[in-house]
Amino acid sequence: MNVAPLSRLNYKQALAWLYSLQRFGIKLGLENIQRLLDELGLENLRSARRHQNICSKVIHVAGTNGKGSVCAMIDSICRANGHRTGLFTSPHLVTFRERIRVNGKMISEDAVTGGLTTIRNLVADWDPTFFEVTTALALKHFAESKIDLVILETGLGGRLDATNAVQSNVSIITPIDFDHEEWLGNTLAEIAGEKAGIIKPGVPVVSAPQPPEAEKVIRSRAAEFSAPLQFVNECYNPSQGALRGQHQKQNAALAIAAMHTAKIHISERAIVNGLAATEWPARFQNWDERTIIDGAHNAGAARVLAQTWREVFDDQKATLVLAVLSDKDLRRICAAFAPIAESVLLPKIRSERAAAPEALGKVLSGMTPALPYSITSSIDDALALARAQPNPILITGSLHFAGEVLAHLRGEPAAFEECAQ
Repeated sequence: MNVAPLSRLNYKQALAWLYSLQRFGIKLGLENIQRLLDELGLENLRSARRHQNICSKVIHVAGTNGKGSVCAMIDSICRANGHRTGLFTSPHLVTFRERIRVNGKMISEDAVTGGLTTIRNLVADWDPTFFEVTTALALKHFAESKIDLVILETGLGGRLDATNAVQSNVSIITPIDFDHEEWLGNTLAEIAGEKAGIIKPGVPVVSAPQPPEAEKVIRSRAAEFSAPLQFVNECYNPSQGALRGQHQKQNAALAIAAMHTAKIHISERAIVNGLAATEWPARFQNWDERTIIDGAHNAGAARVLAQTWREVFDDQKATLVLAVLSDKDLRRICAAFAPIAESVLLPKIRSERAAAPEALGKVLSGMTPALPYSITSSIDDALALARAQPNPILITGSLHFAGEVLAHLRGEPAAFEECAQ
């Protein structure tokens, strides 16, 4: 099969090739990523000798909600202590480059294009997925960047997620809830079984408090693999944390416990400064004095967002600007937001995965009591209507939607690199 050299393409064309791999869908399994790592000369990542190749420490994070926040906190704290970090997260908000960072800086367009050139030439006769290639690109970039530690967020599940091909120093499991049931199972025990799949023989595990059925699965997996297990039930209360909400204090405690468990040296000053400097957009982000953007994208995250709203705004209700992906539990998400919403605006957005505003409207009108809503043709119209109301504004329902809104508010709608995964 003859494939034109990717080096002839620019960044946008290279990204178009990567996005085209989404046609293969989601394929859970480790065979492709293991083959890719071997082809890239990164096979040591799968062994205890990985420090010869990339770094001395790897932190692996799975769970349903809070993964990205925990990863961002660890990254910021470690950098505040002088460690050079590699951070891999998903999805991105505005640009694909957000997913791969070294020492806080996004991967460059040149590095994306160069890395994809190499990978495309390697995979010309086989069919890796979008996420497998993205994971390989991140690990290749980290290998070339001489870093101290890697922080990996799983993409989907854990057991068969591409990131699970990497040997870790500590496994973190954030709160488990219902999401991606078509891939991970229809019960919390089944979902926990997939998340707990990142637990490896002898590698310590640090977990957030879990529902009883999820905790049972995690304890069983850790015992089976002789992995020391710690549940972090307390909160860390910094004098000034950048991320708001009681749940972020629990996420901070989880992040700190994991770093200690991995024997990463961090001072108390680095913890305080790192948490104060953590940047993680679309997590109860204040855009202006009356506008909040949050990427809550499942029922569990919606409940936590509603709780945080009450912590900040007390009984004041929001004008809700809402867009949700069609594969989510629309009824449970709307039910979680109902107590804090005065009215709802439903804009049409770019994502092909988005639920039709009419479908969301049907859910809202069927609630008791029904929530008043209006369908708008664009984000611009929705924001104009929201600003005409006296209430504070909450923009939420999806990280993809939050990214599109952020690009719009920054005056750079063309910068939004839409992606289904």
